[in-house]
Parts: sequence; structure tokens; C-alpha cells
Amino acid sequence: MMLIAGLTTAIGVGALLIAIGYRLFRADGSVQVTDVTATLPKGARIVSTAAVGDRLAVTVDIGGATEIRTYDVKTLKAVGRLKFANEP
Repeated sequence: MMLIAGLTTAIGVGALLIAIGYRLFRADGSVQVTDVTATLPKGARIVSTAAVGDRLAVTVDIGGATEIRTYDVKTLKAVGRLKFANEP
């Protein structure tokens, strides 16, 4: 009986140590602080922002033309740009 209780306790303590080690050494758990300044053309204004998954979308109004700029959330580097224009 004492052997069974000892093994159960050892398995429980081992599982607890594994869980703590996993949380401490997991790469996704660390937060990296990044300061980025994105420049907009003169007279431009930000209309809206949205974050979906690992992307950040910023809708910008530049002199009546609408543009959506997309950034990577982790690195804050520009990923894409979508411009909208009115047909003549």
C-alpha cells in the first residue's frame, strides 16, 4: 500500500514539474516590446484599424483615396498595401 501511494505521489510531482518547465521554457510565452513609427503622407488620416490573427490592418484616407496597409503583428513590418481608386 505504501509503495502504491509513493508511486502515485512521485507521478503527480513529476507531472507538475513537467508542466512548470513547459510554461517557463516555451518560446511563445515571452513578450517582445517593439517601438515602431510608421509615417503617413501629409494630410493622411487613419480611418480604422483591425487585428486578425497575426496581421494588423490599418485603413488610411489619403486625400480622398482609401488605402489599406497590412502589417505583421510580431515584427510590425509592412506586409502589403491595397489601394482603392474611383473610376473616371
